[in-house]
Amino acid sequence: MPASAAFAAAVFAAWEIGDAVFPVDQRLPSNSRRSIVAAMGAARVVDSEGDVVNLSEEVPVELGDALVIATSGSTGEPKGVVHTHSSIAASAQASNRRLGTTTQDHWLACLPVSHIGGMSVITRAHAAGCRLSIHDSFDGDAVERAARTGVTMTSLVSTALARVDASLFRKILLGGGPAPQDLPANVVKTYGMTETGSGVAYDGVALDGVEIHVDESGEIFVRGSMLMRCYRDGTDPKSVDGWLATSDFGSYVNGVLQVDGRRGDLIISGGENVWPIPVEAAIATHPSISEVCVRGVDDEIWGQRVVAWIVTKLDRSITLAETREWVKQTLPAFCAPHEIRQIETLPRTTNGKIDTTRLS
Repeated sequence: MPASAAFAAAVFAAWEIGDAVFPVDQRLPSNSRRSIVAAMGAARVVDSEGDVVNLSEEVPVELGDALVIATSGSTGEPKGVVHTHSSIAASAQASNRRLGTTTQDHWLACLPVSHIGGMSVITRAHAAGCRLSIHDSFDGDAVERAARTGVTMTSLVSTALARVDASLFRKILLGGGPAPQDLPANVVKTYGMTETGSGVAYDGVALDGVEIHVDESGEIFVRGSMLMRCYRDGTDPKSVDGWLATSDFGSYVNGVLQVDGRRGDLIISGGENVWPIPVEAAIATHPSISEVCVRGVDDEIWGQRVVAWIVTKLDRSITLAETREWVKQTLPAFCAPHEIRQIETLPRTTNGKIDTTRLS
């Protein structure tokens, strides 16, 4: 069943009878869809016609479970994250309070509803009692038409934001990875993940009811009523007192949370720690650059060398020397790439994150 008003109605109908739902990414090939449905232990499948197929290998859910949703990381196999009605409500209410959502607003869901960023738009609109429109895929022209005919709020990733006029909306939530520089005032940069039920910090400030702690090593921990109950296999990553270790690292600067990157993203080059996000941000400001991804590659001399995969704008190019000098204007010299690889486009996952497993 593709994202649609009928999809939302089917979700709410399942919740009314006490079932949980698992939204399946329609862009996956058919064998992958079958595989992930089996892995999540679904009891039945509802198709676009409303027809139901009962499955034989279902795994029961607990009382109060509402949503099983696949993690959307760029590496590894997705895991099923279990959210309850109470965690979904806590996330939606905290978001709506921060955004000042009223019944006069009109949400647009145009990100995949198989990921938390798209699904949470539906639950925010439902919690606020406001209008909701759902697109089955992202189309920049369709999104702008929706804004011109009443939509006031939406949620996007950076690649989608670049293709629309942000000024048409009252608010845009931006997630799914690092944000571009110089965001419009109505665009809210979010920090969160599937396990936290969508964003838990807006523009670096925790939502009401959310606690965020950065430990001595720099790892970010989150606690709050919107956190997951467990994974679908029954394991619970939270500590006994409710803290979730995110594997993200960052710090507070003047009371604002700054996220450096994931644990596995840290590059140790010549004994120096290099986080990709600041390097990407520096390179992205060059007038010839359209997109960039920075990662570490094993190196016999440096341990790891800093490599930048770069997409240049039409009819433009950039050299390694030029890239290094550009980075060194704002960052220490050890952060400058040792190598650049110019490619036509960055590979991405189904929800717009850079798929680092396909970089070569």
